[in-house]
Amino acid sequence: MIAALTLLLVFQLAGEVITRALDLPIPGPVLGMGLFFGYLMLRGGPSEDLRKTAGGLLQHLSLLFIPAGTGIVLYGELIAAEWLPIVAALVGSTALAIVVTALVLNALVKRRRTGADSEGGARP
Repeated sequence: MIAALTLLLVFQLAGEVITRALDLPIPGPVLGMGLFFGYLMLRGGPSEDLRKTAGGLLQHLSLLFIPAGTGIVLYGELIAAEWLPIVAALVGSTALAIVVTALVLNALVKRRRTGADSEGGARP
């Protein structure tokens, strides 16, 4: 478990270092997650130890929402004063995410159909 946690933190650190060194506009942990995904793809997937550790972390994922809840309590007055832009941003970003997901799914389904047609048979 310690090795798996260390691996996760090393990729997060690598993302932070690269982001700060290159002055990239994305968060370091996001870049680290992308690097980690690439590592897992090259490796053929996660090890059993990494699977168990990730499962344990996911079981306690709700603990990560405590800082967000604290922020809401701390900045309640500001949120109340700026509720309209916040709601607009939430609704707009959710709608955009749904539209982009639908477009990507549609493109992938068409691509899969085209691939099945060119192979001369239907895929399951």
